[in-house]
Amino acid sequence: MDIPKDSSGSNLVVITVIGPDRVGIIAGVTTILADKGVNILDINQTVMQGYFVMVLMADMEKASVDLVKLKDLLAKKGEDLQVRIDAQHEDVFKFMHRI
Repeated sequence: MDIPKDSSGSNLVVITVIGPDRVGIIAGVTTILADKGVNILDINQTVMQGYFVMVLMADMEKASVDLVKLKDLLAKKGEDLQVRIDAQHEDVFKFMHRI
């Protein structure tokens, strides 16, 4: 199922993960994305004073779920991993973080 493009024509989402560092965070997030046909374009992660921080840019053009469902799946995985996982459309992320 192709996800319809919004008015900007973009299918890009920004996924952020923050929480105590532990084994399996990247695997948990990326497994969901792969299973749902979401293509990872860029990923950056670090550990800061024991906290895992990741920002991931992904393309949902060929995804089998919409953004609402993806957000729900990631939030549930975040609960399992005891981290906060957020997903936002690229345009929302840009608007929220403009100077």
